[in-house]
Amino acid sequence: MRKLIIAAVGGAALGLFATSQLAGPLLAQESKNNASVYEQLDLFGDIFERIRSGYVEEVNDKELIEAAINGMLTSLDPHSSYLSADDAAKMRVQTSGEFGGLGIEVTQEEGWVKVVSPMDGTPADAAGVLAGDFITGVDGESVLGLTLDDAVNMMRGPVGSEIIITVVREGEPEPFEISIIRDTIKLTAVRSRTEGNAVVLRVTTFNDQTYPNLREGIQAQVEEAGGIENVDGIVLDLRNNPGGLLNQAIYVSDAFLDAGEIVSTRGRDPADGERFNAEPGDLAQGKPIVVLINGGSASASEIVAGALQDHRRAIVVGTKSFGKGSVQTVVPLRGDGAMRLTTARYYTPSGRSIQALGISPDIIVEQPRPRPASEEGEEDQPTLRSEADLRGSLDNDSLTEDQIRQIEEDRARAEAAAQLREDDYQLAYAIDILKGLNALGPISR
Repeated sequence: MRKLIIAAVGGAALGLFATSQLAGPLLAQESKNNASVYEQLDLFGDIFERIRSGYVEEVNDKELIEAAINGMLTSLDPHSSYLSADDAAKMRVQTSGEFGGLGIEVTQEEGWVKVVSPMDGTPADAAGVLAGDFITGVDGESVLGLTLDDAVNMMRGPVGSEIIITVVREGEPEPFEISIIRDTIKLTAVRSRTEGNAVVLRVTTFNDQTYPNLREGIQAQVEEAGGIENVDGIVLDLRNNPGGLLNQAIYVSDAFLDAGEIVSTRGRDPADGERFNAEPGDLAQGKPIVVLINGGSASASEIVAGALQDHRRAIVVGTKSFGKGSVQTVVPLRGDGAMRLTTARYYTPSGRSIQALGISPDIIVEQPRPRPASEEGEEDQPTLRSEADLRGSLDNDSLTEDQIRQIEEDRARAEAAAQLREDDYQLAYAIDILKGLNALGPISR
């Protein structure tokens, strides 16, 4: 026993010795790093003073420091930035659902401003701006080399004023200009309607109104249909939805899930990670769901699509989403400004990172580009004749009036579906899927 105790004490002593031997170089390295940081800060101070005293024009100290802070943040990634007091106030207004502007969500790619998505019913949407467009100029001035915030500031202006943006679009041989009249952007977070027997929920953004709008929209459409048994299913349309508030993405996902993880976030420190789980309750009451996404579906949209896809609660249809899988934390700063800093990444329930990869649809369905009408107009299609059009044709005396009325109603629905394929092919595809699933009857999960 005595030998064991001595050995243990000896081991402890050796451990202390080894620690003391290593601590010296580590402390020296930390001291060296600190000295390097202070030297760089001194360099910053020297440059700041030289600009103040020697620049060709007088500079504003506050603006110079804010530009330096913003440069530090924007060097990290496209979504970290400094928000002045005015910008921070505008951001708070945006998340409440009403703000002034063009109605586009943008990011930066290789120095150019890239449109993530135009928002439904906004001036940019009406003017024909598309997801994936590159904005290279504003009112004749190039945006190359500007920070994203500076470029966005160039696009801001009084409501009712005109802005001309220069756009580069895939498939177009030359850049072209689009004229837009600025307006107050009032976002209806969720628009609901019924197409055929499918409830369509068009989610345009994730702000404070999204989940309440979604819940009310489903209830209204189900009541109008005469009960959930008369509904084939739900189309959750997240196309060109640039995202928004994380908590709203969680609420929307939870609306259709009874249990399980919705999303997790992981930062640099594993202890800062969070997991968000669903609670019992399904607003769709088990009815099938199709989620529509495209290249303009980003961030919160991808969280919802990924959660419902991983839990096999929905079929995801469309094209690959944008791939913004990072979490930004807004940190208030002195002077009413704020810092938007990327602090974590999103992961779907199966552990997939959304970042740069996006959500891949279960069924890839491209949306045909709108075809410009020819100058002379489309030629009249020949009118097809049927047996009923022939002179002297026999009447169908085997059907009752109710049966004939039902046939006519079915035919009208089929014609409306055919027209929808012309207007919105992806949505029509989603509704056809729901119709087919409903024809199979309840599917146990």
